Amino acid sequence: MPTFAAYDGTELAYEVLGDGPPMVCLPGGPMQDCAYLGELGGLSAQRALVMADPRGTGGSAVPEDPGTYRCDRLVDDVEALREHLGRDRLDLLAHSAGTNLAMLYAERHPDRVERLALITPSPYAAGIDVTGEVRRETALLRAAEPWFPEAFAALERIVAGDGDSAAFLAIAPFWYGRWDESARAHRAAEDAHRNQEAAGRFGDGAFTPDVTRAALGRLPCPVLVLAGEVDLNSPPPAVAALAAVFPRAELVVQAGAGHFPWLDDAERFTRTIGAFLGRPAG
Repeated sequence: MPTFAAYDGTELAYEVLGDGPPMVCLPGGPMQDCAYLGELGGLSAQRALVMADPRGTGGSAVPEDPGTYRCDRLVDDVEALREHLGRDRLDLLAHSAGTNLAMLYAERHPDRVERLALITPSPYAAGIDVTGEVRRETALLRAAEPWFPEAFAALERIVAGDGDSAAFLAIAPFWYGRWDESARAHRAAEDAHRNQEAAGRFGDGAFTPDVTRAALGRLPCPVLVLAGEVDLNSPPPAVAALAAVFPRAELVVQAGAGHFPWLDDAERFTRTIGAFLGRPAG
């Protein structure tokens, strides 16, 4: 994998998948490498996907200072990647927890973002909470599924503050539009690609929601905010509230999709992203 030096000398790795104009992709987790993104349902047929492994994950080196795992400090890694690629402006796509990093980057470098695509985003950096009631309502959309009773009981324990590791494992089906063999394999592979220490430091004092919301409310670039209809992690009502923060946001709710919409309906996902990227940025 090619690498570049971050501001503190840490060697960071990335991979380029496909051809065409580059689009930098930031994974979630938090602090998970890009392997789980695959080629985003075939989006690599339209764009060169620059898959950047966060420091301490995948092919990227572990930094000397673990405090640099904080989301606000990772902004400088994205800027170093932009400079390494020789791009004046970036088309930026981020998933889940990685959308917090994308938002902080856009806050600090609004003139460096051409287009911003936030996929099943975490709205935490913007100060938007996902309530237990919203999660319950989203979960009830899956009531006909054979795995629902056990998963819903586990969700109730988590919402009540009594969830243990077994409960979080039990709600895994809610993250996917179809809890089939492919989804099970995808879920089983996740933990090996995540830096747990880094994840624990990711949000530690990193966010100032009022400041971020004000900055994003002035962001000049077009923004796509994509929710999965049945996504328990990022339910559509919370995602809609995030979209409302931006002056030029388009909200799309992908029918039948969970937290990984490119797995649930790759054709619809790539068509949505392709249409957004094809529109003029100005």
